Amino acid sequence: MPTLTVDGYPIAYAEAGSGKPVVMIHGTLGDQRSWTAQMAPFGERFHAMAVSLRHCWPGQWEDGGDFTIARHTADIAGFIKGLGAGKVRLVGHSRGGHIAFRVAQHHPELLSALVLVEPGGELDESLGGAPPAGKQGAAFAKAAALIGEGKIEEGLTVVAEHTGGPGAWEKRSEARKAVNRANARTLLGQINEQRKPYARAEAQGIATPTLLIGGAQSQPQFGRILDALEPVMPNATRVTIARAAHSVQADNPADFNAAVLAFLEKH
Repeated sequence: MPTLTVDGYPIAYAEAGSGKPVVMIHGTLGDQRSWTAQMAPFGERFHAMAVSLRHCWPGQWEDGGDFTIARHTADIAGFIKGLGAGKVRLVGHSRGGHIAFRVAQHHPELLSALVLVEPGGELDESLGGAPPAGKQGAAFAKAAALIGEGKIEEGLTVVAEHTGGPGAWEKRSEARKAVNRANARTLLGQINEQRKPYARAEAQGIATPTLLIGGAQSQPQFGRILDALEPVMPNATRVTIARAAHSVQADNPADFNAAVLAFLEKH
């Protein structure tokens, strides 16, 4: 498994193909395996790379306070620079979408295109203040408390149902459950990740061509974020993937891959 060291930490990643680089960032409780259904199709046209964020599998959670949005944003920026391949196409899902947004905000010179797949987080008052402040934090804090007590399945169920609705954990494949279990303890860091809400001025400042993606069956909080970002990001377009909830790229990979590849080939 290849790694690229950023600020003394080996960032592990999966890769496929060659050519122009596409970097993919997973969401909460995920790792590079969250993009399994994208690697071969993307690798046919690009140099596809799916990173595992700091402390995520194959790494391990360690107490230390560096599981933050700022740290992971810096890691992704450092990873892109370390590739030495020029600008990349950056794809982020959920929490990874929030990180991708921050990379675009702070390091626009590194990107030629941006794909935000139901980016996670909250909106500040300038963007309508929805979803309600603290709602996501409360669910994740409850899940982290359970995981800290060793109640892994119970904690993962809370997260799954918050993002995917009732019964979401039971509906997940065993492969995806294994990924979540392997990264369960990262939630102990994520509850202190210091995630800022999205602001109108920040979104307006991102000029990178952007594709916003949502699932037709997703929970409403993700649609509200996309609804707020779409009209204020100057170069954003949006697609909705049928037969998909929050895990859009896993729920309907055929339609997701087609939409993303069509966009990336233009940029």
